[in-house]
Amino acid sequence: MIENNDTGISKNAVDKPDHRLKRSRQILLFILTFLIMFGVWILLSGKFDLFHLSLGIVSCVIVTYFSGDLLFESPRIKELPITWIRFIRYIPWLLLQIIRANLHVTYLVFHPRMMELIDPRIIRFRSKLQSTLALVTFANSITLTPGTITVDVSIDGDFKVHAIDEASADPLPGEMEKNIAKAFGEV
Repeated sequence: MIENNDTGISKNAVDKPDHRLKRSRQILLFILTFLIMFGVWILLSGKFDLFHLSLGIVSCVIVTYFSGDLLFESPRIKELPITWIRFIRYIPWLLLQIIRANLHVTYLVFHPRMMELIDPRIIRFRSKLQSTLALVTFANSITLTPGTITVDVSIDGDFKVHAIDEASADPLPGEMEKNIAKAFGEV
């Protein structure tokens, strides 16, 4: 047992509770990630027999084991429900942007002077988003919106986006980045 000169408390006595707390958080996050993945698996598969459910369990355990830390970067479990609620509120806004972009691309495609209107470009910008999950959500949201495709994104938030025309490129990063920042509590 190693004693700390200042307090007289052994180092092992201090490390054990902290290690247990960290380990219990990891287990809780593993279980939470598994439950979310298995829930999505059940929704997408639509199979409820023993064979398919057992395949889903095995698949979700393996994926959770290897990539479970990607879904929840920080172990702040108390903030997760609030983040999920804010993210769910972001989805209708994103769906509205997807519909608007679909109408814009449809206009471009059916316009008699389509070749004059389409002006493809690569735009570069740096996002203010901090977390990896927020950056990935931003990149995927851009790609889901017709007329734009995320070509590259770095861990530092440097984006390269292909846009079909100036009108598709102008709003980036803009309102979408602000809404994602709100959803992930980065405001």
